[in-house]
Amino acid sequence: MAVEDGRGWDFLNWLGHDTSACIFHRLDDPADLARAAAVSRSWRQFGTLRPDPPNFIANEFCKSVCLRICPEVARFTSAVEVSKSPPGPGADTSGSSHDAERCHRIYSNLCGALVSSKPSVNCILDCIGASSTDRFPAERMENTLDPREMVDYRPSYWSSGGQNDPDVPESLTYRLHSDLCIVDEIKVRPYQGNISDCSVFLLRRAAYFSSKMVRFRFGHSKLYAGLDWGSNQRVIADENYVWTYTSPDFPMRQENVLQSFKLPRPVLCIGGVVKIELLGRTQKAIDDMYYICVCHAQVMGRSLSPVFMVDISDSADYTILKYLPSARN
Repeated sequence: MAVEDGRGWDFLNWLGHDTSACIFHRLDDPADLARAAAVSRSWRQFGTLRPDPPNFIANEFCKSVCLRICPEVARFTSAVEVSKSPPGPGADTSGSSHDAERCHRIYSNLCGALVSSKPSVNCILDCIGASSTDRFPAERMENTLDPREMVDYRPSYWSSGGQNDPDVPESLTYRLHSDLCIVDEIKVRPYQGNISDCSVFLLRRAAYFSSKMVRFRFGHSKLYAGLDWGSNQRVIADENYVWTYTSPDFPMRQENVLQSFKLPRPVLCIGGVVKIELLGRTQKAIDDMYYICVCHAQVMGRSLSPVFMVDISDSADYTILKYLPSARN
């Protein structure tokens, strides 16, 4: 507040809308926006909308912060608030001022969810499919959901089909616990096997069937509404997906440990599908062909459901963010 002649001035009025908006847009922490909104009624209203008769136009400061935290938020074509009870008598639900206040409320809560300090957990729910499998069902993809190296006295891992060309890639596609997850890390553990080395009198030696590089894609299926995840008709071809984020390539070590791959920033996975791309082969098996094998995989993050949900059209023409405040209880 500025003071002149013993009177308090609201600097929003003193500076004008454009300059004030420029300052507010520099606030990149949701907590700072919340503190600013608590200063006074005019500050709260400014944080929500600006008067421009005869319409009200949203300032959307909270939405801007969400976009800076996770650019994937731009995929939302609209945002709606879902309430169990209809508005009370006399409630004003018409006009763009009401829409602006609702939008501010939705994205303000989304800001808080994106920067929550809750610990990350493994978000994988089940397997969608692998690009290939060597010996099914002994080396099926579902083995990667179990962190144990041995299950029922047998090694537990997924193996690709063999290839003569070491540059042929493989992929593992998973479905997450919810359609909206904030992910910051992915972990992959390559399989360590033993193969015979004819050059040293058939001695057994350790072999790491890891890939040279690994890359991650996040998105949703174009068959979102109709895909039967529990059936054998599992579609993994890229043309059946919309990928909203693709990570850089990470080098994978030739070690039998759960290797951590930190993303450059937290990523909002819209649609609940993650593809792990395994690029380049390093190890031949006894049949003189190259394989990639994975013991275990984890997608570390936080689910935003049930408070936030998403509605995606089959053609990906629209993606609606749904906010359910009653789900907090």
